[in-house]
Amino acid sequence: MKKFRGRFAVGFIRLLALLPWGGVQRVGGFVGLLMWIFPNRSKQVALINLAKCFPELSPKEIHKLAKQTLINQGKTMAESACAWCWPPEKTLKYIKQVEGLEFLKNAIESGKGAVGITSHLGNWEILNHYYSSYCNPVIFYRPPKLKELDEFLKKRRVQMGNRVAPSTKEGILSVIKEIRRGGCAGIPADPEPSRSSGVFVPFFATQALTSKFVPSMVTEKKAIAFVGHAIRLDDGSGYKVIFEEAPETIYSKDLTEGTETMGQIIENCVKRWPTQYMWSMKRFKQRPEGEARWY
Repeated sequence: MKKFRGRFAVGFIRLLALLPWGGVQRVGGFVGLLMWIFPNRSKQVALINLAKCFPELSPKEIHKLAKQTLINQGKTMAESACAWCWPPEKTLKYIKQVEGLEFLKNAIESGKGAVGITSHLGNWEILNHYYSSYCNPVIFYRPPKLKELDEFLKKRRVQMGNRVAPSTKEGILSVIKEIRRGGCAGIPADPEPSRSSGVFVPFFATQALTSKFVPSMVTEKKAIAFVGHAIRLDDGSGYKVIFEEAPETIYSKDLTEGTETMGQIIENCVKRWPTQYMWSMKRFKQRPEGEARWY
């Protein structure tokens, strides 16, 4: 059954990529709308997360935000199919604006190693293409459970000459080695780590278990950190890629302080575009001692 599901997922991705950009967005938006209309785990998790993270909003406002989030999530999934299947040059044409490019270039040119911090905001696959057009980074990722889908994505995510590293012991070591030799990496900061690899720090109105991986690599400026996201434009014509300088406190000797800074970086970005964040992710699965589970 898993093999069939994996092949079906790959086939659906290839089919989506045959559509023009406008068609891809319409199909993605429709899939997101279905996720909102019918009961499912993504909708349930999104509603829980939003209610906890935005306690000042009314239930009606939470539902409106969750609906917009799921529609955007559907669009992101569909547009990612294009990023995986189209020639990279075609995908890059949909990046209409770039802001803060100097922060990316400064990190790469430092010679210390460049660590690009991102999150599940906007479209990270589009961002990876743009980042890889300036260097050959190692992109850290969490492998999907379906083997056929994972094999497909591993091939399609390296079209720009970059490499990928799964969130395994071997993958982590490969990222560390790359940074130590002055290379580049792209790391999503928001997937929940194991308890031994993370620390609870504030994220919106609650505590979230957050990885210490990035702060441990860049402490005392052993490598240079920057922040990057690809945000969907309001008119649907493409994306705006935004790079920002990481605050000085991310280089703190105190890993907890560095991790808190990383959490604040992502929170600040999400606050600007809350409907483009993947709120259906079980970001708060593990809770501090004595606190009840959310999901």
